[in-house]
Amino acid sequence: MRRRLWGAAALLGVFAGVAPVAAAEAVAAPHGGGPVPLERLFDNTAVSDDERPGAADFDGSGSSLSAQDLTAAGWTPGRTLTVQGARLTWPRRAAGEPDNVRADAQSVRLRGRGDALAFLVTGTAGSDVSGTGTVRYANGSRSSYRLTSSDWRTGPLATKAVTLPHINTPAGQLAEKARLYVLTVPLAHGREVASVKLPRGGDLHVFALAIRPSTRGWTGSWAASTSGYTAVGPWTDRTLRLVVHTSAGGPRVRIRLDNTFAAAPVRIGSATVAVQEAGARPVAAPVPLSFRGAAGAEIPAGAQEVSDPVGFHLPGTVTAAPVHRLAMQRSYVSEPGDHAGDGTPDAYTSAITSWPLLTGVDVGGGPGSVVVLGDSITDGEKSTQDANHRWPNVLATRVRTQHVVPHYGVLNHGISANRVVTDRYPGDGISTDTGGVSALHRLDRDVLAQTSARTVVVFQGVNDVRWGASADQVIAGLREVADRAHGRGLRVLAATIAPCEGESLCTPAADTRRTAVNAWIRAGDDFDGVLDFDAVVRDPGHPARLLPAYDSGDHLHPNDAGLAALAESVDLTLL
Repeated sequence: MRRRLWGAAALLGVFAGVAPVAAAEAVAAPHGGGPVPLERLFDNTAVSDDERPGAADFDGSGSSLSAQDLTAAGWTPGRTLTVQGARLTWPRRAAGEPDNVRADAQSVRLRGRGDALAFLVTGTAGSDVSGTGTVRYANGSRSSYRLTSSDWRTGPLATKAVTLPHINTPAGQLAEKARLYVLTVPLAHGREVASVKLPRGGDLHVFALAIRPSTRGWTGSWAASTSGYTAVGPWTDRTLRLVVHTSAGGPRVRIRLDNTFAAAPVRIGSATVAVQEAGARPVAAPVPLSFRGAAGAEIPAGAQEVSDPVGFHLPGTVTAAPVHRLAMQRSYVSEPGDHAGDGTPDAYTSAITSWPLLTGVDVGGGPGSVVVLGDSITDGEKSTQDANHRWPNVLATRVRTQHVVPHYGVLNHGISANRVVTDRYPGDGISTDTGGVSALHRLDRDVLAQTSARTVVVFQGVNDVRWGASADQVIAGLREVADRAHGRGLRVLAATIAPCEGESLCTPAADTRRTAVNAWIRAGDDFDGVLDFDAVVRDPGHPARLLPAYDSGDHLHPNDAGLAALAESVDLTLL
């Protein structure tokens, strides 16, 4: 696609393009030993057929994963799954055959360059399993990493890659959920990986290992976090024409679709991308997309697909979907049929105010992206619908129209009702709560795995203090965010928490906790810069309240003027 998207409203369908994949290869072991492909090390059997549950013993007590459950989730033998930007292959093994390795300092041959090492793992200890491993690089240098996996039966659902509904045992099948996790650890920048030494810890099981490619050559132009997995439609044979507002321009464009939190695959029949004229009407005929050469794609449960951009056709029936609830933007649903390529809006007879499945739009080239991790104030609650007055939108316009710093994309990962340290949505199953999993639990997916992320701005904490979290808990959570982001080479800016007296949960005790967190943020010891948003929007005569001119009326969310003031206050050189 040759048209450049500069802060345009885009109508998403599908675009032709393939995501870059790290050059990772498994190489046979040389004579005399040495690193070997992971598959050569498989010494444990995790998967059994429901008719022969005794053919596998994953945890030493005869329990195992169900092959039928894996198939229902789209996790079939030999299938490549993209999770958090890493392409991992589910073992090419039939049920009852060795399909994973119990980590015990084995050396795995793996070659390639990227920003992180991704493991498809789970533990069987009944609690977290941790261990330290080593990455060896082609230039002879090494780096160590720490890997901690949750348990396959008791671990948190908020951070799992996929959940399976049953566990097989010799005595029969249990209606108990099994979890598999994708964990990433940073790699030394620019170095080529030669091999990976697994941690020691026999209760840590590794199914797949891959290098997550860096996303150089692309800039994130728009993004949204999956805030929950909610009932929709149901939509049968429908096309969604989703409207988004991009921040950075480029000569190529691609989209990312996520099936986060899902239990079953979703089929995308086709997709297109266009510039919006108004409503569901494109300026010109939508441009078709492709997924690795095909017109559509099936996205397994918990996985994602990267194409090239969107108005996509759902040929099957979809009753629930991963969504970003608070879009503050109308999008459109068609009458039956594939209308992704329609040049008119006539078939789009229904409107929605959420973004299902779509989580990212990237453009070719550019300097990279600034990611904003936030809650409803960042999400645009109380801003004018369809006007793109969220403060990250205003910041993106400032960045695009100046020449002091590079023209970064600005990615809005605000979720209404989100918290730093507590999950609102449990991370599994259909739920009416769309407050998302905590900032700590979504950090890898929503920040570290984002396209060419360079800087993260963290503006969260008000929901934590309003709902009773202590200042120490919020500070510990924000410190962990900073530490993990710094570990991936990102610049980290923190914004102070805005005042909210007058809102029902913003009690004097909550304000005491808020001011304690702000004092710690202002000290700046854990961050590369501080944005004092509290000082920008508070009433000087009553610092616990929003300035009346910036108050939307609920005393918690700034209005359009207040959101603009936040964006205008940012010192762009801090980016």
